Amino acid sequence: MFRNYNFRKYDFFLIIIVIALISIGIVAISSATQINSGGSKYITYKQFFGAIVTLIIMLILSLIDYHFIGKFYWLIYLFNIILLLAVKFFGVNHKGAVRWINIGGIQLQPSELSKIMMVIFLAMYISKNIDKINNILFLLKLIILVIIPTFLIYKQPDLSTSLVLLAILAILLFVAGINYKYIVGALVIAIPIFIGATWYIQQPTQTIFSDHQVDRVMSFLYPERSDTDTWQTDNSIQALGSGQLFGKGLYKGTINKYNYLPEPQTDFIYSIIGEEAGFIGCSIVLLLLLILIIKCLWIAKDSDTLGKLIISGFVAIIVFQTFVNVGVATGLIPNTGIPLPFISYGLSSLLANMIGIGVILNISLHRKTTYY
Repeated sequence: MFRNYNFRKYDFFLIIIVIALISIGIVAISSATQINSGGSKYITYKQFFGAIVTLIIMLILSLIDYHFIGKFYWLIYLFNIILLLAVKFFGVNHKGAVRWINIGGIQLQPSELSKIMMVIFLAMYISKNIDKINNILFLLKLIILVIIPTFLIYKQPDLSTSLVLLAILAILLFVAGINYKYIVGALVIAIPIFIGATWYIQQPTQTIFSDHQVDRVMSFLYPERSDTDTWQTDNSIQALGSGQLFGKGLYKGTINKYNYLPEPQTDFIYSIIGEEAGFIGCSIVLLLLLILIIKCLWIAKDSDTLGKLIISGFVAIIVFQTFVNVGVATGLIPNTGIPLPFISYGLSSLLANMIGIGVILNISLHRKTTYY
């Protein structure tokens, strides 16, 4: 579990990047909630203290051998399913969605933790069966194991997070060396399904997608229609554009001043940054995330199979969520709620990300080469 490490391999620079992202997030959350929370600083303080606690958790995990953590992969998977089932039977309803449970007075969102737990589970399961990666029965078993939590999350409803799990599976199979014929076959199946789903969701008799999901897709496809709701995206784009190069300054944005967007501290935190820090501020955020991704992949380069898979899965989460969050804020994709990693408000999301960083830091201690 614990062992003597060569701390010359400890990636302190990765920690600095994470702290910088969290700090930017806390400042942006403070600005976003100055009006929407009635002037209360409770949300900001909560995120700040949550950052301290999760930083400690990250440091502790960085000293625990990730191979030891991997030994409990089936328990991790089972715990993940139990948490998701707890949401179904004991979940807290918030604005029509049941995604949270109360544990000892603390509100937890299991779907956020599910992402990192599935990364660890899938990485260990695949690494132990790497010789079966092109076995059709093994692949079917793997898909079933992923479909179970994906379905439970989708029914909350949380389509965006359920898609993250599918993205994790796809990336890990690719990194594990799955035969290209399976990749081509998957695309041949997935593309027609995507086209069919886009057509089906527009049909008035459809029953698969919820009303709010239909509204968001229709608003994206047909923004000119008077009966579609695009005001969130429109206000987000206006806020980003109004920030111009250097922004209007902290606490001087119209989003937080006139309550133009609901929950700007979560789904539209990028709009807050864009309006108040401008193009420069937005670029700094994306640059820091890019550096974090590159650092993680650099560590993966000199890691064993399990380490490579864990890091690849975590990077998949960061890339997917960043693309979706920024894509929604800029109007590139339909409106869907997903946090910007390390920046958006939400302790469950922050905890999951810090667990991922903690494990990656431990992987860095096992590298064959030291990098400065």
